[in-house]
Amino acid sequence: MPNQNDKQNNISVGSKTNLDTNPAVKPNTVVKPSRVGADLMPRVLSGIVMGTIAFAAVWFGSWPFLILLTFVGSVIAWEWSNIVRAATDDAPFYAHGITVIGAIVLAALGYTVPAILLTLTGTVLVAVLSLDKHPLLSGTGVAYAALPCIALLWLRADAVFGFAAVVYIVGTVVATDTGAYFAGRLLGGPKLWPRVSPKKTWSGLLGGMTAAAIVGLITAALVSGANAWHLAVLSAVLAIVAQAGDLAESALKRAFDTKDASALIPGHGGVMDRVDGLVTAAIAAAFYAASLDVFQPARALLTW
Repeated sequence: MPNQNDKQNNISVGSKTNLDTNPAVKPNTVVKPSRVGADLMPRVLSGIVMGTIAFAAVWFGSWPFLILLTFVGSVIAWEWSNIVRAATDDAPFYAHGITVIGAIVLAALGYTVPAILLTLTGTVLVAVLSLDKHPLLSGTGVAYAALPCIALLWLRADAVFGFAAVVYIVGTVVATDTGAYFAGRLLGGPKLWPRVSPKKTWSGLLGGMTAAAIVGLITAALVSGANAWHLAVLSAVLAIVAQAGDLAESALKRAFDTKDASALIPGHGGVMDRVDGLVTAAIAAAFYAASLDVFQPARALLTW
């Protein structure tokens, strides 16, 4: 009767024979990782789902858009509080959330200036309530969550150009992220800011700017009266602003030793991880539009 060692030897010999006789199995073969990353598929699927929901909400405007932005703003308030204070049940968190929701509702009703004033008030209040835990960053989180939502609602309120303006901004940010992702992975090169975001490269930034400029040209071709060169240049600038927002969020997470804002979105982390570029781009676009025409900002943004 064979002993245990004989069984192990037989198994080993059999395994070796299979490897030698099966040409499809090659020992010591090193599988090179894909340069575009193993997380591409969940990123794409999540992006399609989020893009569909966002497009529908922007298209219908009014209550659907308000509900979407209220959800996004509330989640950002939760993620920010969790990162900065590791607390989502304290007084600053509730003040943060109530301020953001109130400001978004006011903006949706057309009270943009009161919404901004409420945001500033909430920023100070949350900072005061957080004196023992990073007051400046805690207060900044209020503006971070509320201002981009106010900006998008303000631009969307234009019945003629509002939809196109919001889609243009979102499309520019998405194109920036996509162009930067593929250019950075495929071309590589010097790092943009390795201490904060080790994966970001200068080639990625240029790829993102190029992709964003293309979105500007496409928007100009589709929107009557839009200025092509103006939108191409503006898109490239917004791409830089969006990348700066991405780096700022990365710096915040690194300061608090956090990899992702949360785990809500497969392949993307949290809501903040997905909209960090949109936060800064939306605010910048709204300020720029206001400098052109405070009464018709969406029209001014697209037609110059």
